[in-house]
Amino acid sequence: MVFTVIVIIFVLGYIAIALEHPIKTNKAATALLLGTALWLIWFKYQEFLYGAEGFKKAGAELLHNFEELQILFFLIGTMAIASIINKNDGFAIITSRIKTNNTQVLMWILSWMAFVFSSFLGNLTGTIITLTLAHKFVSDKEKRLYFAGMIVIAANAGGAWSPIGDVTTTMLWIGGQISALSVIKTVFLSSLICLIVPLIVLSFFVKGTSEPPVENLQTPRFERNTIFLVGVGGLLTVPVIRTVFHVPPYIAVFFVLGILWTVVEFLSRKYEHGRDVPKRLNLFYALRKIDMASVLFFAGILLAVGVLGTTGQLAAFATILEEDISSDTRIIVFLIGIFSAIVDNVPLVAATMKMYSLEVFPQDHLLWEFIAYCAGTGGSLLIIGSAAGVAAMGIDRNLTFGWFLRKITPLAALGYTVGAIAYLIIRNLLVGW
Repeated sequence: MVFTVIVIIFVLGYIAIALEHPIKTNKAATALLLGTALWLIWFKYQEFLYGAEGFKKAGAELLHNFEELQILFFLIGTMAIASIINKNDGFAIITSRIKTNNTQVLMWILSWMAFVFSSFLGNLTGTIITLTLAHKFVSDKEKRLYFAGMIVIAANAGGAWSPIGDVTTTMLWIGGQISALSVIKTVFLSSLICLIVPLIVLSFFVKGTSEPPVENLQTPRFERNTIFLVGVGGLLTVPVIRTVFHVPPYIAVFFVLGILWTVVEFLSRKYEHGRDVPKRLNLFYALRKIDMASVLFFAGILLAVGVLGTTGQLAAFATILEEDISSDTRIIVFLIGIFSAIVDNVPLVAATMKMYSLEVFPQDHLLWEFIAYCAGTGGSLLIIGSAAGVAAMGIDRNLTFGWFLRKITPLAALGYTVGAIAYLIIRNLLVGW
């Protein structure tokens, strides 16, 4: 009975998030209420079953799910670094080199940037940086929303083929299910197609001109270049730090943030009194620009999904796919990618990794590589289906669940499907089934 109640509450919570504007309730409030309410129910149910031991059992399960919440620290760190660079005109190094005023050309440029950045910085960081740049070029609100949607698709596609680009691909890489060279060789082209197809379609609808930004730079060139190089250069080292020291990604990001903060402190010393230091060099001013509502929204979603994983609902769903819908692993994985837009792809992939063994499906098997593609790009089907989408909502508050569902989801679904077909064809040509 309790499992049915949890699923019903989860579905109702998602509906409330989708209807954020009609019901006039912030999505972050709904997500937090949803996530915490489900854990309260689960704690009470465990107490009912096991008494005092139930609290310990539920507490251990919550602590285990806290590992998923680590991405919140990563999100805060990357948003802080991007805010510091932005407030000190650091992105002028890039914006000054983009001269076009053609909206279509600009969308292609920024989408390619998101695709490339995400492959080595991660789709979350790639989205934050690229969308920050888009806001400098596009003043029209409607056009900017299309840019945001396209950047989310591009970032997720760029992260799917790289072992360090998306959390789920990294999980499969570390777990030994895929090798770096093989996943790049077989998934890269399908991820590229997943980006290009919706980009071509959207190019027919988003037209006109967007004037290049008039740079009113307040920061001396040396300062803005230094902050940009330390910030972006530091983000480039995050995968390296993570690999060498075997630490969670947020530790590496906080390390970079600490270095950047120290550099900014040194740059501010040339100003004679504390009150003479420009606001842009005040780190607390930059940190206040982080959209904590989006961070809390993501926290609520992860908490809610954590309950579904703890209660076995995700594993049960995977079993239903295999036993009742299809025994063909290609169809199962394709559906898992779609479902990852509703439920976080990390626990879904974790459940799939437990369902299938390396003895039956060895490293670089079609199953694992197809999971890397589908789980990485499937999150683009809904704005709350990926960390990139949640970050985009935080940067552009006009980007809503409903608008994305109407305008971007059909394009994302088209790219996802064509890319999946392309992967299966490429895989068959290169390796065979």
